[in-house]
Amino acid sequence: MKIPEIFRTKPFGLSIEIFPPKTEAGDAALASNLSRLTRYQPSFVSCTYGAGGSTQEKTLEWCGRLANEFEQSATAHFTCVGSTREDLIEWLNRAKDRGVQNIMALRGDAPEGADKFEAIQGGLAYANELVTLIRDNFGDDFGIGVAGYPEKHPEATDAKTDLAHLKQKVDSGADAVFTQLFFDNSSFFQFRENCQQTGINVPIVPGIMPITEFARIKRITSMCGAVIPQQLAEKLEAVQDDAEAQFEIGVEHAIGQCRQLMDDGVPGIHFYVLNKSEACERILDALDIHPASV
Repeated sequence: MKIPEIFRTKPFGLSIEIFPPKTEAGDAALASNLSRLTRYQPSFVSCTYGAGGSTQEKTLEWCGRLANEFEQSATAHFTCVGSTREDLIEWLNRAKDRGVQNIMALRGDAPEGADKFEAIQGGLAYANELVTLIRDNFGDDFGIGVAGYPEKHPEATDAKTDLAHLKQKVDSGADAVFTQLFFDNSSFFQFRENCQQTGINVPIVPGIMPITEFARIKRITSMCGAVIPQQLAEKLEAVQDDAEAQFEIGVEHAIGQCRQLMDDGVPGIHFYVLNKSEACERILDALDIHPASV
């Protein structure tokens, strides 16, 4: 199902994000976890592109499996990194052949060792250019999602400038905004209000990453700029040697976040599951989103 149809026809759009594993054992583990998560009938499952586009072939491989083996609407992450316009169009044609219905159009991070992102000769520099390229060459063949940052993109000079860039992406043809992870819902609510005031009128979908391991989430937030609320951080610091306790605190916090977001009428929730199912299953069960009977 394409993104515009999801938010036009469904009262709530559940989506799940995975990343391509690097080993056969990782592939097998992900397949097992996906078999559990897809019972909750997500509107789509997205697969990331890897730092610097490093997993683009594995992204296509997993999108093919999502469409054929798991009978899921596949959404491929797609970046400008290291590709000419011709390379990008060729990859999109292959994605279409693999059954990909949606593209998550992203600028991408700077390649490892580079201080900042720079477009290659004949390539693209910004995500809005990537959205334009998709629309110009493929029309409505793909639904298009783009990223939004409730706490501002780490490279943006200020929130106003960041919103102006987001509006460019939407005006270029994006169908919905999927946010970076956050742990304080007030950040999302303020971001959504700012989007509306800026004239961004597509669905704004909150992105939730349950905390299952405090050390790992600190590494992730240090890169993306998300803030862990002090009270939550203190709870996690107090049990930093107890993996089970960290998991319980993180899942309960995510359940509370999701309940408040759903009560406020968000169009859906995009879960960053880190290729594991247990935390997301716990959250969905608590929210009365039950798996389909098999």
